[in-house]
Amino acid sequence: MDALEWLQATTLAVALRRSATLYMFVNAAHILAIGLLVGAILPLDLRLAGVFRKVPVEIIAPFLSRAAGIGLAAAILTGFCLFSVRAVEYAGNPAFLAKLGLIGLGLLNLLTVHLGRGWKTAISIGIVRPGLRFSAALSAAIWIAAVVAGRWIGFL
Repeated sequence: MDALEWLQATTLAVALRRSATLYMFVNAAHILAIGLLVGAILPLDLRLAGVFRKVPVEIIAPFLSRAAGIGLAAAILTGFCLFSVRAVEYAGNPAFLAKLGLIGLGLLNLLTVHLGRGWKTAISIGIVRPGLRFSAALSAAIWIAAVVAGRWIGFL
């Protein structure tokens, strides 16, 4: 708890609490980052899961994967800034904890996919193996659930 209270007292957290304009810009950046993440990962997951079969995986997968990575990094950075404003309160929010758990699952799935042979085969010769199809469907479900959990935070 002390670490969370310290985080709430940092210069950044205080500045975000004192300036509605600064908070609004960080919040907007967080929403845009989530949009980039989900806007890239869902088409990629759908393609890997078997939808849009005419679209070459080896062409779109590297681009969409990088775009999702940029969105994820920006969402984590801006999300941490927003968390710092009310860290103690958010740490006790079940929806926030669910969101963190889902993000953790999404990252674990991401690592499993990117370190596996299925990903290498898909981006090199365009063949999507069944295991990768399953991981892609799982990824889509996880990231959608994370967005829902994120929206749920404000209602608890």
